[in-house]
Amino acid sequence: MVNLYTVVLLHSYMAMSLGKYATISVPVEVKKVLEKAKGGDEWGKFLLNLYAEVKRLRSEEAFKELASTLTDEDLKSILESSREFRGRFAFR
Repeated sequence: MVNLYTVVLLHSYMAMSLGKYATISVPVEVKKVLEKAKGGDEWGKFLLNLYAEVKRLRSEEAFKELASTLTDEDLKSILESSREFRGRFAFR
C-alpha cells in the first residue's frame, strides 16, 4: 500500500527536470521497501511507473464511487445525451 508520504515524495519527484538528477531524502525503511519493489529498474523509471499506477488506481476508484451513486436511469440518460452530443458533431 502506498502511503501519503510516498505519494508526496513522488509528486515532488515529478516536478523535477528529468535531465538532471537530485537526491531525495527518505527514511531508511522507506528506501528498503522501494528498493526491493523496484528490482533492477532505474529509480526514475520505477518512480514514474509507481506514480502512474497510483493515478490510475485513484481514477478507477473515483469512477467506481461515482458510478455507485448513479441509478440505471441516470446512466441511460447520460448515455443518450452523449450519443446526441456526438451525433451533432459527426463528420458529414
